[in-house]
Amino acid sequence: MAERKKARDREPSFREAVEEVEAILLRLEAEEVDIDDLSREVGRAVELIKLCRSKLEKTDGEVRRLVADLETEPGATAADAAAPEAAAAEEGDADPPF
Repeated sequence: MAERKKARDREPSFREAVEEVEAILLRLEAEEVDIDDLSREVGRAVELIKLCRSKLEKTDGEVRRLVADLETEPGATAADAAAPEAAAAEEGDADPPF
């Protein structure tokens, strides 16, 4: 019990959060969740999904910055590297973020 509380006190990794959401969904689909626990289980799943979204958005931003830095020519700025992507977005040819 103490180990479970300790695990909940720290923020789970992305993988841990996804695995916990999947476990909650399996219990819900198998109708193993008592009505008294349903709200708590769904609330926990929502909390974990928000955490995953946040981690995805953060990672997406970091990767985009790294790629922009990689594509930046010496003496150019990251904004210069993003200019072709912005033009493509205006034309509707931009790749989706994921």
